[in-house]
Amino acid sequence: MDVGLQGRVAVITGASKGIGLACAFAFAREGARVVGISRELTHLHAAQHDLAREGLHMDVAAADLSDSVAAQMVVEYIENEFGAIGVLVNCAGAARRTPVHELHADAMQASMQAKYFTYMHMIDPVIRRMALRGHGSIVSVVGQGGRQANPLHIGGGAANAALMLASVGYANAYASKGVRVNVINPGLTRTGRLQEGLAAASRASGRPVDELLAEQLAEIPMGRLAEPGEIASVAVFLASPLASYVTGAVIPMDGGKASVI
Repeated sequence: MDVGLQGRVAVITGASKGIGLACAFAFAREGARVVGISRELTHLHAAQHDLAREGLHMDVAAADLSDSVAAQMVVEYIENEFGAIGVLVNCAGAARRTPVHELHADAMQASMQAKYFTYMHMIDPVIRRMALRGHGSIVSVVGQGGRQANPLHIGGGAANAALMLASVGYANAYASKGVRVNVINPGLTRTGRLQEGLAAASRASGRPVDELLAEQLAEIPMGRLAEPGEIASVAVFLASPLASYVTGAVIPMDGGKASVI
């Protein structure tokens, strides 16, 4: 099925690994001109090779998106080099999971800088350009820590909650300008971030990582982790014209764990 993304410039932040890399594959398969952003150029080149092995292409740009000036500059570079950004998928940045006895003011600030501002620094220049052109779609991948408090993820959860509120606010503000903004809320997903979270939980509880993972899986009605490609498929749908009347949505992908309306 042609989802209508052929030739569109799709910028994927955090494109060198995890869900971001899965999104790069998914959008490239749909014929989008994918531009991947990450802090480390060597990681981006490795991701390029991964795509090339499947006959796919991704252009790359290295930038530290926790710096607003760097984000502004990379947006300008992309639009000058590759054309108007039609899709932005935010996956870059992750707040470190911190046991509460290790949590302090600096750690809270670092969490907001790593997650909230990394997303907002990209959204701000991109959404303004999209509004001037009268079209565009932004999809942000925001963890479920923003929905449910976790003592190991207070800083990151606060950043995620703020991102969800800001995204829905932007969706409302820019709907009349032809720009859609949506959020995906993944639950446990098979990425390196999952391992980091389990390690933090193990430090806090003194329990083995395998035991903690088994306990968390038992709480998921579907009984398994999400795969990054599953998250990417929903990102493609939300970014595409197939979802042309969807904006301000926060979509849970947790295998039925939350079970809330």
